[in-house]
Amino acid sequence: MSTAPQPSFRLLPGDADSPVLLHVPHGSRTIPEEVRGGILLDDSALERELDHITDSHTAELAARAAAASPVRPWSYVNALSRLVVDPERFPDDREEMRAVGMGAVYTHTTHCERLRGPEVDQHPLLERYFHPYARAMTEAVDARIAATGRAVIVDVHSYPSAPLPYELHGTGPRPPVCLGTDPFHTPPELRALAEAAFSGFGGTGIDSPFAGTYVPLKHYGTDRRVTALMIEIRRDMYMSEPGGPAGAGLDALAGALAELVGSL
Repeated sequence: MSTAPQPSFRLLPGDADSPVLLHVPHGSRTIPEEVRGGILLDDSALERELDHITDSHTAELAARAAAASPVRPWSYVNALSRLVVDPERFPDDREEMRAVGMGAVYTHTTHCERLRGPEVDQHPLLERYFHPYARAMTEAVDARIAATGRAVIVDVHSYPSAPLPYELHGTGPRPPVCLGTDPFHTPPELRALAEAAFSGFGGTGIDSPFAGTYVPLKHYGTDRRVTALMIEIRRDMYMSEPGGPAGAGLDALAGALAELVGSL
């Protein structure tokens, strides 16, 4: 955690002719001091929650993949923990995770305990962190379209090998690599390329235990120049759970992601 003001995101440049944006929204543990004050957990409980909720080492995985890709993709990386805001949630009643207190601003933990009190005003967090992040991501997608005529968003996530209490769909398959898709923005050829790239890890699955993918609202459901896929890697494939160090699997998975990026 940090006590100094932190930027909310980083846009890491790729090659001018790359349409690909690697999006890493959940890899940070950083919580600004002004946000920490609104969280009910003591320091040790907060560290345990960060172990469970953070997609640890995904920023490093994306960075290694970008460096290994023949055409370097652009990368958009959340610099703050999703406990600040979750940039991939709808900020309104469209978000199904609000049912367990995990909308754009979380009120509950992965174990369904109180994270923030009911009196906490969520609007300042949305204005300070959520909306600027969404605007900058939209601009990054628009820039890829302007440069190449299209944008391909590859969401880089991880998930625990055993379901956590907050999961709404935790009873389904938990394959080594889950591919989250969208009926409008994930064409069959994109899904097939990902299945081929990650075929060496013991199997891929579709939309279980996590479904969907991230597309800025400006483009969502209307702009076919924007395609998208979510890569959810089961954490026991590359790290010690729940929040331990990365292992040898990280390099192999980065190579597979680089293969996918190179095919796009």
